[in-house]
Amino acid sequence: MTRISVRGFAVASATAVTTVGAVVGVASGSQQGQTANDVEATAADATLLADIPAGQQTQVQTASLTQQADTASSAAQAEAKKSAEEAARKKAAKDAAAKRAAAEKAAAEKLAKEREKKQEAASRSSERDAGDFAPQSSYSISEVKSMAQQIVGGGQFQCFSEIVERESGWNYKATNASSGAYGLVQALPGSKMSSAGADWRTNPATQIKWGLNYMNDRYGSPCGAWDFWQANNWY
Repeated sequence: MTRISVRGFAVASATAVTTVGAVVGVASGSQQGQTANDVEATAADATLLADIPAGQQTQVQTASLTQQADTASSAAQAEAKKSAEEAARKKAAKDAAAKRAAAEKAAAEKLAKEREKKQEAASRSSERDAGDFAPQSSYSISEVKSMAQQIVGGGQFQCFSEIVERESGWNYKATNASSGAYGLVQALPGSKMSSAGADWRTNPATQIKWGLNYMNDRYGSPCGAWDFWQANNWY
């Protein structure tokens, strides 16, 4: 390995300084001794320097750059880890909030369904069957409506009423001259209502019972039947 002698350079420099000091001493004799001492001290300090390999500076610089790169890499990794942990924390909080909202929504829907079932059960418990009404020789419109409200139930009565109002005007003996449809709900033919009772011609309760069963079976409910009627003017 090629080396550069610093000692030689220092000695040469000291020699040059000594020579200059000697010349200066001629001009100023009072300072000659002090100058010589300074030169000797400089030369002595220079001889303490070790020989430095020619490639050492490059190696030191490379090591320093490597260390700087490692430090920067470690800092970047630490920052990336911190960012990832923060993102994970935010995502976990967001997921937890969404899960909580979904659970609250499910609980609210369940409560609403339970409330609806209770209301339906209460409505059914208050409903009466056609056989609960004693037969009469005739019935007023108000009496027929009252029977329908008790048989159909409050939740569906309005829809049932809308259909009956348009089909027969609440006349349980109404007959369509052209088609032969008969009764409150205009069954066609009217004899279909015999499935609800043999007195279908004269008993509004029997007609109401049959009409309710028909609407439930075909449209799901009187309100389903009323939706269809509004769109088609028949059901």
